[in-house]
Amino acid sequence: MTISKFKATCLSELEKIRKTGEPLLITKRGVPIAQVVPPPPPRGMKSGFGCMRDSIQIHEDIVGPVEEEDWESLK
Repeated sequence: MTISKFKATCLSELEKIRKTGEPLLITKRGVPIAQVVPPPPPRGMKSGFGCMRDSIQIHEDIVGPVEEEDWESLK
């Protein structure tokens, strides 16, 4: 598609790319100057809840009371 035609029909062309997933090559005087492609599909978690799952490891008891000798260093 020529740059002038793309400029005139930009919004409808972007909607077409969104619906079809097909890339669009834009030319100027017959020479390709740009390619418009749809964004990649979203990956991973859809929300923030659970996004850090399995990213840390707990090696000690985090619920029990702190021992007296450790208490001073934690102040």
